[in-house]
Amino acid sequence: MNRDANTEKNVATALYRQLLYLRRVEEAIADRYAGQKMRCPVHLSIGQEAVAVGVCSRLRKDDHVMSGHRSHAHYLAKGGSLQAMLSEIHGKADGCCGGKGGSMHLVDIGAGFLGAVPIVASTLPIATGAALASQMKGEDRVTVVFFGEGATEEGVFHESLHFASLKKLPIVFVCENNLYSVYSPMYVRQPSNRDIAGLGAAHGVESFSADGNDVCAVSELAGAAVEKARVSGGPLFLEFKTYRWREHCGPNYDNDIGYRPEEEFLAWKERCPLKKMETRLRESGLWDGAWAELLENELSAEIEKAFAHAEAAPVPAPDKLFGPLFAE
Repeated sequence: MNRDANTEKNVATALYRQLLYLRRVEEAIADRYAGQKMRCPVHLSIGQEAVAVGVCSRLRKDDHVMSGHRSHAHYLAKGGSLQAMLSEIHGKADGCCGGKGGSMHLVDIGAGFLGAVPIVASTLPIATGAALASQMKGEDRVTVVFFGEGATEEGVFHESLHFASLKKLPIVFVCENNLYSVYSPMYVRQPSNRDIAGLGAAHGVESFSADGNDVCAVSELAGAAVEKARVSGGPLFLEFKTYRWREHCGPNYDNDIGYRPEEEFLAWKERCPLKKMETRLRESGLWDGAWAELLENELSAEIEKAFAHAEAAPVPAPDKLFGPLFAE
């Protein structure tokens, strides 16, 4: 195998590994959630992992990422600690926020993950400010902010894009359009002729769309956007259409309540990001069944170890309850 073929295989298998990693972590959270050892709400990204993996595969460790309430995939794809995340979800002292933030407040400055905040669209202006700070300091750094299509209905979305465009900030806005805001489909929230990517263009921001369930397509588009933002400044706006499999908040399936048709769910499930990548590897002659089995065993052991640690870790001491909550 020549060098280019080796590179192609390494990149492709790394993307597959990361997709599988995120899927198995969140499936484990879903499977264990009923045990009530995790007492915070959880918003799972099962079915839409390709956006997090594809975008973060093109980032450096010192680049910045921010997210919203559905943040596990972004946090882990950016290099956040699984052990610290699970401890946080279990409310333990060695969680990434000391056990006081829970699933929707993940932070890992060392990995470049500046934080997640559950208020819809609230991290957009914060990320814009982080990009402004990088520009003012002359840093060779890109900021990426992930959000759902529901965030485009908030005022700070437009204010952030307007300011980023005006100042030519090194930021990439990434919209994960999973078609639903809680139980509300797009057609009851936005005009039928509205183009999400067009909202970015209206603010003078270069905007693009791609299949959010194709990790290679995501990675390719994100790579070009991140490089442009880094070299010549941004901003750029990327929309990826995708689909969550589980309920808006929680570990279960909720198709029985009728807000989305079962046929739609099954059609999107056939477009599973993991299945798409496995098919690509098989068609390219890069699939190795023995490697895949070893990978499953490796990830299972890693996840089991992290859960065992989180369940055994101590809760925060009472005298630590109110600190550190504010910057000095």
